[in-house]
Amino acid sequence: MKLNNFTRLLLCATLIIFAATSCVKEGPMGLTGPAGKDGTNGKDGKDANETCKMCHNPTKVDLISVQYQFSKHNYGIAAFEETGNTGCSPCHTQEAFKDVVKRNVSSGYTLNPTTGRYTLDYVTTADKAFGEIGCSTCHSAIHATYGSSDLPSLTTVAPVPMVMLGGKKIIDLKADGGKSNLCVKCHQPRPQTNLQTGNAQDWVAIAANPTGVAYDANANTATTNIVRPSYRMHIHYGAVGAVYAGLGGVEFAGSLPYTNSAHTTVASCIDCHMGPKGGGSNMVGRAGGHTFFAKGNLTTCNAAGCHTNAITSASTTFWATPRAEIKTLLNNLAAKLSVNGVDILNRSANTNEALGGVNLWAGLTTNNYDGYLNVFDPTLNNPNLGSAIYGNTTGPFQNPSPAATWTAEQKAFNLTLPKLSLTNAQYGAIINFQLCLRDYSLGIHNFPYTKALLTNSIAKL
Repeated sequence: MKLNNFTRLLLCATLIIFAATSCVKEGPMGLTGPAGKDGTNGKDGKDANETCKMCHNPTKVDLISVQYQFSKHNYGIAAFEETGNTGCSPCHTQEAFKDVVKRNVSSGYTLNPTTGRYTLDYVTTADKAFGEIGCSTCHSAIHATYGSSDLPSLTTVAPVPMVMLGGKKIIDLKADGGKSNLCVKCHQPRPQTNLQTGNAQDWVAIAANPTGVAYDANANTATTNIVRPSYRMHIHYGAVGAVYAGLGGVEFAGSLPYTNSAHTTVASCIDCHMGPKGGGSNMVGRAGGHTFFAKGNLTTCNAAGCHTNAITSASTTFWATPRAEIKTLLNNLAAKLSVNGVDILNRSANTNEALGGVNLWAGLTTNNYDGYLNVFDPTLNNPNLGSAIYGNTTGPFQNPSPAATWTAEQKAFNLTLPKLSLTNAQYGAIINFQLCLRDYSLGIHNFPYTKALLTNSIAKL
């Protein structure tokens, strides 16, 4: 009984405590006290960079980016195709180009003591063989300081050892601060290599012995021949740098000396391919500025300090006449380069890119030679492909190196074709023809040197 009373008493006390606490309420808010002291001021912020608009405005970078859309550096440089190719990418991709410049990669050849053959040093590394050609390919300090000094900085203006000659001759175009050397770093011929050694061909020795045998089709070995002809036996497409500098041709002795145009020393690539203001306001149609096209833009030819009389595409002395003369010499040399009535040089009138194999030099010769050789190739030079692609009226010659991928029928057809042997004179003349044709200007870049190469080659044949 006592225990029950005690329990009731404890429960009542607990209820009273909970009831009492639940009735407690906060009172009204008191008056606001006085403000505390101000804290220490923070550091001033920095203004946004006002120099951006020096370049990023409608008359500079905005204009340049539109011009560049029309440049073959933008749409025709084969960067995707050559990605990963350590030999080709230094001129076809951005990072590879910057790499060979930064490391000052040699244009020479190194002897492999194991194989006894030479290999070209001018290659990049596989991890750098990529990137489309863009602004920073040529401009080395973009956004380095965000100041006016960034844009004029070029990746290189150093003299250029010629890859074609294994670095034995150097192009150094000094006009305009050597800026043309940046262009020539890529716009130079690729090498022809000696079949016996793998080293660069010795063009001086070839020119000195024009009657020597370069290739004997009846002794198709690498122990006696220095070259083996094929459809793509050529100097690639960068002929202009060599011709402009007056270097790299097979200089046969002849009636004309090897001299240069005034262009070589007083003009630069920029002068004519971009305009006297670097293209800022010198566009003519799609030529000039960062299009790098010169065709149709004679602005600089008529600038102060250049030609006295105004030059147009109808001018004779400095335009129509020299171009016609070089075209005639190219035609005459091509006619000499034949065996038993069969052209050694390849003809192609194809200007339709959809068909492939477009002739970039169509119209520069009467028969539309493209600089390749009229040697059978199932894909590239096959009379069975039809006249839209195959433009030769004679030949082709037999290919001395049929590939393992050829079909039995292709190999059998190849054996029915005439063989092609080459003397040093013919070999050197082919190289000179390729240089002068693929220079593209028909002598305008360097008329005296172009004329001498063609004239003396014709005489040797």
